[in-house]
Amino acid sequence: MAGVIQYAKRRVEALRRGSATETVAGDGPWTHLQLWVLVFAVVFPIAVALVVSTKQTGVVTGLGDLVPGGYAVENYREALVDYRFGRFMWNSLVMSLVVVVGKLVVSVCAAMAIVYYRVPHKDLVFLFILFTLLLPVPVRFVPLFQLMNDLGWSNTVLAITVPYVASATSVFILRQHFLSIPASIVETAKLDGVGPLRFMLFVLVPMSRGVLVGVSIIMFVYAWNQYLWPLIIIDSEANQVAQVGLQLLQGDVQGGQLSWSLVMAGSTLTLLPPLLLMIAFRKPLLETFSIQQK
Repeated sequence: MAGVIQYAKRRVEALRRGSATETVAGDGPWTHLQLWVLVFAVVFPIAVALVVSTKQTGVVTGLGDLVPGGYAVENYREALVDYRFGRFMWNSLVMSLVVVVGKLVVSVCAAMAIVYYRVPHKDLVFLFILFTLLLPVPVRFVPLFQLMNDLGWSNTVLAITVPYVASATSVFILRQHFLSIPASIVETAKLDGVGPLRFMLFVLVPMSRGVLVGVSIIMFVYAWNQYLWPLIIIDSEANQVAQVGLQLLQGDVQGGQLSWSLVMAGSTLTLLPPLLLMIAFRKPLLETFSIQQK
């Protein structure tokens, strides 16, 4: 496995240098076999979910049952309309977009202040930001729940978005990227009398477009997959998100048997938005993951 990871890193570096056909060390049949095994291990559960979502009940007892059925349209329509899964997905989309925009604004401003400006004890502040990564998220739920109730935000979009606006991971990634920007560009901006806002909008953001897109995808997937906090703070079923909606689908038992076809249809629908985004923006996403090597 370690060999596959090293090979993948070398291949990414080759692609970044613009040589897609470059041969790297370890580029042999055994490495390719390991990669295909990993791909199969990831794709196979997704393929099974797709097949099950096209069946009447979704019960699979053997490999012979892994044949597409003829109930795909009916199952997806029932999940989206009858069980209001389309509403759940819309709520997740709104939540994710608000979280992404809020995190970008806060993280860019924080990283810019840490890197380019003389903030008192900024190294200590940055260490404190990183220290928050050691605190498990569920530990914060009790005081956060009380705070949301005191503010009157329970069962609202604010309750599932505002607590996620600050992100230590995003600040760390953007800080590392800002440190890689040539100092001459920063000095030129200072000599030209460029203010903080113009420096951020016309220098940092254009030069960080790829990284910002990659960070946005990471934040979108993270927000889209939230389950526990929306389950706690949202009481109304109409305001719930897609991950909790999947649990509601699992709670529906027809004739004493769980309708796995509906559950897999909902799971497939939930998978589509982040999967399409990751495929469409795979290049900036890889650049974001490899930024630590710069």
